[in-house]
Amino acid sequence: MYLSKVNFECYTDTTITRAEKAINLLLDSWRYHGQIIGREFPVVLKDAAFSVRVVCPEENSLLDSFQSKQVKRAKLALSEAGLLSPKLKNLGRDINSDDSDTCETPSWQVLYTNYLQSCSPVRCGDHFTPIPLYHLPAVANGDHKQLIKWQEDWSACDQLQMNGSILEHSALKEMSDITSRLYRRGSDLTKRLEYLSKVPTYLYLYRVGGESLETEKERCCPSCGGDWLLENTVHDIFDFKCDTCRLVSNISWDFKR
Repeated sequence: MYLSKVNFECYTDTTITRAEKAINLLLDSWRYHGQIIGREFPVVLKDAAFSVRVVCPEENSLLDSFQSKQVKRAKLALSEAGLLSPKLKNLGRDINSDDSDTCETPSWQVLYTNYLQSCSPVRCGDHFTPIPLYHLPAVANGDHKQLIKWQEDWSACDQLQMNGSILEHSALKEMSDITSRLYRRGSDLTKRLEYLSKVPTYLYLYRVGGESLETEKERCCPSCGGDWLLENTVHDIFDFKCDTCRLVSNISWDFKR
């Protein structure tokens, strides 16, 4: 990923409140389309100009050619608030973040995240690198807000079950049970994304607990009851894959070697 600096200059008298509202609207629109990554974007005011640093999946993530209709509206709101169009400066590559996927068309893709990640929740099935969301067809209302919100909820559940202090079992159920609301939302999103992109799209089903390694290997697909154990683990995570139900999962982390 890449770090960019975005400057907003005033062309007429305005107020901090008006400018702040317009800038935050654009940042939210960029975020919900996957053009910037993260949730917190400190905005600095200096010499009648505002600036913010953002992390982008690619060097050119903020080009107009990738923008959603929400981003277009947000840029119009900048002008109404007395601000010029944003000026962009690429500061270089972020060496601590993931590289974005470069496949033109992956053979399959997977909806996957965890509480440590802040990249795209859609990954290339061939290389397991995150696919910038703006390269994918918008799943609803012209952007990818629903995917981002699903990712936030999944990450929150993962954090709760990792902490193990409150709501651990409820959070675990949401990530690992095909009757949970989080699963149903993820399943709906993968179906929609596959329909629009024409790329087989899978959903990751978290697995922990169980009785033994042997009984784990005997598990069937929880949706169709079919055999889904893989001969070899994929990307050091996926031990199960059901092409019918578009599900991937792991042998319980309690028994992974």
